[in-house]
Amino acid sequence: MHFYRISFAGAGKVAGALSREFFSKGHKIIQVASAGNKRGPALAELFGSEWLDSLNFTSPADFIIVAVPDNLLGEVLHKIKCPSGTIVVHTAGSYGLEVFPENIRYRGVFYPLQTFSEGRKISFNEIPVFLEASDSNVMSGLKELASAITSRIYESVAEHRRMLHLAAVFACNFTNHMLTLAKQICSKTPYNFNVMLPLINETVNKAIEKGPELSQTGPAIRNDTLTIKKHLELLSFSEEMKRIYLEITNSISEFYKTNE
Repeated sequence: MHFYRISFAGAGKVAGALSREFFSKGHKIIQVASAGNKRGPALAELFGSEWLDSLNFTSPADFIIVAVPDNLLGEVLHKIKCPSGTIVVHTAGSYGLEVFPENIRYRGVFYPLQTFSEGRKISFNEIPVFLEASDSNVMSGLKELASAITSRIYESVAEHRRMLHLAAVFACNFTNHMLTLAKQICSKTPYNFNVMLPLINETVNKAIEKGPELSQTGPAIRNDTLTIKKHLELLSFSEEMKRIYLEITNSISEFYKTNE
């Protein structure tokens, strides 16, 4: 395996997870560029690399991985200065190669389909990584780089990644918000949210094993209007939760009417 020299623009959750993983596989982290906060210097110190408070990458690197919030991506890419032969890639699911300025010749996308959080160690072995590149040589390099951390590597055009990112919002972000609301409802009882964990685990496992469309249960799919009415009465403490309950209930009901 070839060991690469990698620099990072950004020091948040994605940059932190990727840099640690690449470093653990023997790759060298050269520079970490971030705004003046504690994360950047701490991350750079972890690898014995240089922290930059600008986007002027002076040390030669094979790859610069740009892992910043989507709303900052265009601005950051346009400010990057680096040697002309460096491959610059971003990690955003909702953008393609169009976001790069013309002066960056070798460009690509390195999108890991996973949620990252501070303090959580994730096994990268099964994380799918979706790649796009400006040419075949860049793609070859990206594939070799990705193979250091995962076996699930896919070439992907921007249109398909955008849809995957949208699906991920439903599967991850929206699901997590539903669990947050469930925890709030549990707080109205004497019981801890942990009593829901067997239910949550079985819901996810069953959806994976059978398919989510074949695993739906509850009052909405069986058109149990009496239970739905009682639930809405119990949600009198929150008009917002009542609205969400009705929206999701109607969505479930309509989905299974349409797909009978």
